[in-house]
Amino acid sequence: MSTVAALPFPYVFEPARSALVIIDMQRDFIEPGGFGETLGNDVGLLAAIVPACQRVLHAWRAAGALVVHTRESHAPDLSDCPPAKRLRGDPSLRIGDAGPMGRILVRGEPGNAIIDALAPAPGEIVIDKPGKGAFHATRLDAALRERGITHLVFMGVTTEVCVQTSMREANDRGYDCLLLEDCTESYFPRFKAATLEMMHAQGGIVGWTAPSVGVLTALTAVQVSGTEWMSSRA
Repeated sequence: MSTVAALPFPYVFEPARSALVIIDMQRDFIEPGGFGETLGNDVGLLAAIVPACQRVLHAWRAAGALVVHTRESHAPDLSDCPPAKRLRGDPSLRIGDAGPMGRILVRGEPGNAIIDALAPAPGEIVIDKPGKGAFHATRLDAALRERGITHLVFMGVTTEVCVQTSMREANDRGYDCLLLEDCTESYFPRFKAATLEMMHAQGGIVGWTAPSVGVLTALTAVQVSGTEWMSSRA
């Protein structure tokens, strides 16, 4: 078992029964010209977390633990995008419209792809989700239970929308969830701060939050232990 210093108290997990869930690190949200920018947002805020996310992803892979990537995306005919979602607000481009990186939030379009720095590796789970939450209208829960996963470590964007929704959904399904504070971001910093407080309030009503350094340290210890065990068997 590995332990991470976290709020509201230490988070204990076993890498073999845990998954790293990377929420919506897509070009449409993070790169200039995507959907996030059409909504009037500064996408540079989200891009700033990429190096920290990379460090965790590389360490998680080195530990041999499960990785899950999600993409908020819709079918080309928008049959899974209700009008209430598509017509919300007053963006310069809406879901399904043609933008600089193809049709906004449509599967298979360039802008819908996960950024190169965090691109899925062969064998990693990729979930296309039509909603904010990673569990709504997807087979994520079934895929995790098939693999005996009990703990989820979350990264991604945006903190108060898709990340928070996914973590709340996971909590309702019985998973113990940790959100890495420096590996998530919002277009509105105050929303991120408020969300982190909500996650670990009242004794961890939704889950835990912690800086990523704790997970990196824990994963390093797992790798060292595994190397020592292999050496002793040689």
